[in-house]
Amino acid sequence: MCVGSAEDLPIKPQLLTDPYLQRPTHDSVEVAWVTEFTGKGHWLLFGSDAARIAEPDPARIADGPADVIPADLAVRVTAASTGRLSRMREDGDSRPPVDAPDGPIERQLRRHAARAEGLRPGERVPYRVLSLDNTGRPVLSDVFTLAPKPPPGQAVKILLTSDHQTLPMTPANLQKVEETVGRVDAVFVVGDLVNHPDRASQWFDDARGTAFFPALQGRASAIIEDQDGHETRYRGGRLIQHAPLYTIIGNHEVMGRSLPGRGLADEFNAAVPRKVAETAYEKCAGEINPNGDPEIRARWITDNSFNLDSYLELFALPDDSPGGETYWAETFGDIRVVGLYVTQIWRTPKLDAARPGRYREVDPLPDDPLDQGWGQHIFERIDRGSDQLAWLEREVASPAFRNAKYRVVLMHQPIHSLGANSSPPFTDPVRIEERDTNGALTGVRYEYPRADDYLVRDLEPLLRQAGVQLVVNGHSHLWNRFFDQGVHYLETSNVGNSFGAFHVLGGETRPLPSTPWDASNATAQGDPNGLEPIAPSIAPETDGDQVLPFVASNRLTLFSILDTSDGSVTSYAFDTGRRDSEVRTVDRFILRPWALVTSDVLRLEHQPALRP
Repeated sequence: MCVGSAEDLPIKPQLLTDPYLQRPTHDSVEVAWVTEFTGKGHWLLFGSDAARIAEPDPARIADGPADVIPADLAVRVTAASTGRLSRMREDGDSRPPVDAPDGPIERQLRRHAARAEGLRPGERVPYRVLSLDNTGRPVLSDVFTLAPKPPPGQAVKILLTSDHQTLPMTPANLQKVEETVGRVDAVFVVGDLVNHPDRASQWFDDARGTAFFPALQGRASAIIEDQDGHETRYRGGRLIQHAPLYTIIGNHEVMGRSLPGRGLADEFNAAVPRKVAETAYEKCAGEINPNGDPEIRARWITDNSFNLDSYLELFALPDDSPGGETYWAETFGDIRVVGLYVTQIWRTPKLDAARPGRYREVDPLPDDPLDQGWGQHIFERIDRGSDQLAWLEREVASPAFRNAKYRVVLMHQPIHSLGANSSPPFTDPVRIEERDTNGALTGVRYEYPRADDYLVRDLEPLLRQAGVQLVVNGHSHLWNRFFDQGVHYLETSNVGNSFGAFHVLGGETRPLPSTPWDASNATAQGDPNGLEPIAPSIAPETDGDQVLPFVASNRLTLFSILDTSDGSVTSYAFDTGRRDSEVRTVDRFILRPWALVTSDVLRLEHQPALRP
């Protein structure tokens, strides 16, 4: 069955998302929304009288805003541009609001975007969006507010979050953000927004009520049963209709190779390194691209390695780095925030798995290199000699960074963590071919040399010397934090469920490979990179009389707020297992503000150890 086609639209057309805010400037902000119809027109309506616009008659054929907005209202109108979400599909594993199809079927989705211009700093303006469906029937959003980017000196509250992944507690988490903090000024999501980025329902309308946009827009519908059997429905929080959304790439933003006829989960897990696809292309270039068209070459390599198409088509981010919108930097109030592309494919640590693993290929080894897994390979380089690290060196030496009061880095992969995903080291897998006495290939395994951990060897020294005060990461679905040489490291990804904390007080150990793997390259417990975790400063969890330096509960959902009025980073917890639970503060620490720093103090450009 085709899911949600334009022909199946209800009598009253609907927007698939509320509008959400993106890429603000000092006097403007982008407003985006998604529909399941191309439509005859789409507009942004903003101004002091936006709330006075009457709801249009759904049965009426409208010509546009002139049919909806009386001439005497103070409302500005901006036409939206429309782009197709080219890879959004559903398959038999989807949970759309109607029956899932047997195999992958494309959903005809469109993203519309318009920019509100002429805004004044510190002033919030009401707005709505208007779309006409394919027959001209109008649909008008609710009223929300927008504002330009806050100038330095204006205090802001930022939600720090990650790893939503359509998990059961995510709507409860975001609802409690709105109830506890009110309207935040921005939302920073540190990767893993959904599970399979080409699966449309996980973004918009998953039947479990936990899709990404509804949860962040107060339109979710997730039921959680507490310890007494009482069910509570959570709607999420109305956040990104009023606050710009900044995201970075985690492993769940990356889709793997195109596999016609196969499921979306198969494609997601089938990523291979670009170099493998490039080598495969050269072997068949004459057949598939006899004229040497560079666009055909680029598309073939992308289709046979990995892509970010759905992620990049949904979100608008700063784009002045060599990586475009994949890594970026932005000034927001007193914060200079840097979003890095630091992630790798997740592979199972099991040695006897039926699919390619972290430490070994399947046996027998597939003949086609595109069918092999290539270990836990990195999607974008961050080591010496990489474009990303060279750009970061320039960024932290820039006036915008050095003059910022607060310097924050967002990255999905942790440098320091008690989580499952912090071991083995973040480095390129070393491929080792095992052969028998006759020289025949018997297997392929992978090592991850600790000395070549790019985050510890190349990235962390730069962050320290640049005066970064806060590094926020995700990936392991827990709360823990660390401090070293002026830098706070915070993982606040225990939103929906936890993968555990591997610490001596918890008693759990990470799975480690046995001989012949080098045991020194993996860490069973603790932070693999040597820091001791810091217990929550206000209300830590306990085990008997032991204070636990982490929160890895599957009942507690946590969120963190950066408040630049005092430099505080406060973490809150809500117990979904108790109907009478209240949100409680569990931790707070303070970022030390930085005064203006001159190049002769930092001298980053004269650090030979940091140069590629």
